[in-house]
Amino acid sequence: MNKTEITQRRQAATARGVGIMCDFYIEKAKNAELWDTDGNRYIDFAGGIGVLNTGHLHPKVQAAVAEQLNKFSHTCYQVVPYESYTLAAERINAKAPVNGTAKTFFLTTGAEAVENAVKVARSYTGRPGVISFQSGYHGRTNLTLGMTGKVAPYKLGFGPFPADIVHAQYPNPLYGVSSEDALASLKLQFKTTIDPKQVAAIIIEPIQGEGGFNVTPFDFLQGLRDLCDEHGIVLIFDEVQTGFARTGTLFATEQTGVKPDLITMAKSLAGGFPISGVVGKAEIIDAPAAGGLGGTYAGSPLGLAAVLAVLDVIEEEKLCERSQQLGDQLRARLESLQEAVPQIRVVRGLGGMIAVEFMKPDTNEHDPEFTKRAQTHALENGLILLTCGMYYNVMRFLFPVTIEDEVFAEALDTLEAALKYAATQAATA
Repeated sequence: MNKTEITQRRQAATARGVGIMCDFYIEKAKNAELWDTDGNRYIDFAGGIGVLNTGHLHPKVQAAVAEQLNKFSHTCYQVVPYESYTLAAERINAKAPVNGTAKTFFLTTGAEAVENAVKVARSYTGRPGVISFQSGYHGRTNLTLGMTGKVAPYKLGFGPFPADIVHAQYPNPLYGVSSEDALASLKLQFKTTIDPKQVAAIIIEPIQGEGGFNVTPFDFLQGLRDLCDEHGIVLIFDEVQTGFARTGTLFATEQTGVKPDLITMAKSLAGGFPISGVVGKAEIIDAPAAGGLGGTYAGSPLGLAAVLAVLDVIEEEKLCERSQQLGDQLRARLESLQEAVPQIRVVRGLGGMIAVEFMKPDTNEHDPEFTKRAQTHALENGLILLTCGMYYNVMRFLFPVTIEDEVFAEALDTLEAALKYAATQAATA
């Protein structure tokens, strides 16, 4: 059946609210490449929205899951436990950048990890309040939508959201907001909006994902650490998108010099298999009573097999170093285009988590039209890219860190051609 017929069936059978970017259907994939049902090849710089740092079907991940599938697929860990849960927790605890002894528990999705981190913080502190940040993203459940600092498309028509959530100002030098400004704004919130003694947690992304790959200034993170210590607040770093070799280290947190109390993780934790988790200080993790945490599919044995394989691959193939190398190449190519593509306002990121923000030349006006035109041209020429940002004028890059050199070089050439095409079209409009 051709893709037009499949699309007609999809539109008739599935919910309109599930937005679809591509007008084709995948047939197969390998590492950084995929092929559609018509045999067309694409280079994947979306990575399932940051899930495929180890690529599509890494042989070791595929083999580990296949081996587990021959043993058992599900018992519900809270009913009949299995050793792989403990093995994965031990390995993550050993590497987690938190103070003191760490403990981990597993769930299924990133939003679920964030919700459970908040539950743990509330249990530990006995407080209700949560502070998150403008342009931050934390998930699609009711609580995580309430914490998300971007309305469209995520929050439209889905309220009301939970009370006791405060959105604080996010530091972004490009928009004239310094770390000092944002910290002063947060302290003002403590005077005007919420008593800090009623705040259970402050949650922040070390690098904002949907918000535009904004790197949170490290001095601001240290300021949050100091405020949390002063007021007995749990500091949560949301590393759902930044974790597992994306930024040049296993966790982006390692580069900040700041240690949070809890870290949420998902996406590339299991190389394409649905599992998430929370790691943090043992005394905080252990606050909920037995039975307070878990879920029917939480800590899937198939997902845990993938987690253990992913950790092996990151170490054996030195993917943290590889991420930094690829990110440096991408950054250099984008910066070399600034004269030919005057819409490039800034290139930013850590390691292989790179983004470029576009504005109309000689103005501070966001340029989502340029961004979309370049994305569309790239897709028409076999390169899948994602956009993000509050104004949809940021292009982000989430290529598999395992991508072959020649495929990466081909992708950069396609990207350059797309940006130059969009710039030419804008100049002649």
